[in-house]
Amino acid sequence: MATARTQELVYGCMGFGGSWDPSPYSREDLRTAQRAVTAALDLGIRVFDHADIYRSGKAEAIFGEILAGDQTLRASIQIQTKCGIRVGESGLGVHYNLDKQAILDRVRGSLDRLQVEWVDTLLLHRPDPLMEPELVAEALTELHAEGLIRQIGVSNMAGVQMATLQRHLELPIVVNQLELSLRKRDWVEAGIGVNGDQGIAYDFPLGTLEYGAAHGVALQAWGSLARGVYSGARTGDAGPAERVTSAMVATLAGQYGVAPEAIVLGWLMRHPADISPVIGTTNPERIRACADAAAVAAQLTRVEWYSLFSAARGQDVP
Repeated sequence: MATARTQELVYGCMGFGGSWDPSPYSREDLRTAQRAVTAALDLGIRVFDHADIYRSGKAEAIFGEILAGDQTLRASIQIQTKCGIRVGESGLGVHYNLDKQAILDRVRGSLDRLQVEWVDTLLLHRPDPLMEPELVAEALTELHAEGLIRQIGVSNMAGVQMATLQRHLELPIVVNQLELSLRKRDWVEAGIGVNGDQGIAYDFPLGTLEYGAAHGVALQAWGSLARGVYSGARTGDAGPAERVTSAMVATLAGQYGVAPEAIVLGWLMRHPADISPVIGTTNPERIRACADAAAVAAQLTRVEWYSLFSAARGQDVP
């Protein structure tokens, strides 16, 4: 019997707030965010993705202002945010911090900026080599007991890392957010390269997708639109394989009567790993262009899926 599919489009709010420096966001930045949120809601998107570092906290702050201006919105959506990455602190460009107190402090900061009493899901943004899983578990358990978070997840973690953390947790890890796209194909390449020379070139940790499937960890794909390289939004760095793939995407879009973005996302969602793409563009037209992704995924044939895959990799599978 086929497993029920739970995938859905997620809206990524990383683009809200203008520049990445700590300077205040502008009224035009707010209007840009409002237009993007409206377009996402019109598509039926109900999960909004944040992180404490996005635009130096301004992405969460803008979203908080949007929520404050619409008292009905919070009850109709899910908000997830992330913590663990530190930028421009202690003389370092970037480092990670998943100490217990750091998690507690950063989550409370996110809640203040978002102007909410809780977030639906908290994700640990990156694996911290100095992380002590039992202390991370204590922090997450405290936040959950206080009603500040309702679910927990991770981002950019391998299956074995999730398993190690889960051993210290009573709360289940419910989501893992990874970079997955038609251009970022390591998650497929590593699997088909088993017992072959080509597999050596890819470092995606085998067992990560399988761990999620076995333990009910949903997959979200950041970078899912491949930064527009196949859908006409970005062509400057396209090589021969990207140009061939873009042409194929355009042809399929014409055949299906959809936008190219829907083909790119439909290819992802066709995979049985049950992937939910995260859409990061703030352009309302590009957001709306993703509307038919699930419909494409339901119709895309095996031959079409492999045709796109082979074109993107520049050669047939081994």
